Amino acid sequence: MGLAKEFKEFAVKGNVVDMAVGIIIGAAFGKIVSSFVGDVITPPIGVLVGGVDFTSLAMTIKQAVGETPAVTINYGKFFQTLFDFIIVAFAIFMAIKVINNLKKKEEEKPAAPPEPSKEELLLTEIRDILKEKE
Repeated sequence: MGLAKEFKEFAVKGNVVDMAVGIIIGAAFGKIVSSFVGDVITPPIGVLVGGVDFTSLAMTIKQAVGETPAVTINYGKFFQTLFDFIIVAFAIFMAIKVINNLKKKEEEKPAAPPEPSKEELLLTEIRDILKEKE
């Protein structure tokens, strides 16, 4: 009985629920970023570098024999993944930079001065009365 209650408290805590929501949104965002890199960014860069496709680059360690497939080191896929990571990291860096700039602009707006307290108002009135008497 105690274990079930503890688990319920753990699972319903805000941090766990927030983390779950973050993971789900992160997975969906990952798909968007992958599509952006693969479908929007990579094709123009491929044209610029002459249509080079790194994914087909591989080094054969052992040739295929009969029905046994060849043993290869697919370093081209690694280079392509590394390239995708650099593009994604740069895109996220730029997005965060824009967000931080927007936050700075909001912070730079001058805040309205706070209204004087009752004591300050009273002291101001006393000062003005004393000035009038002089």
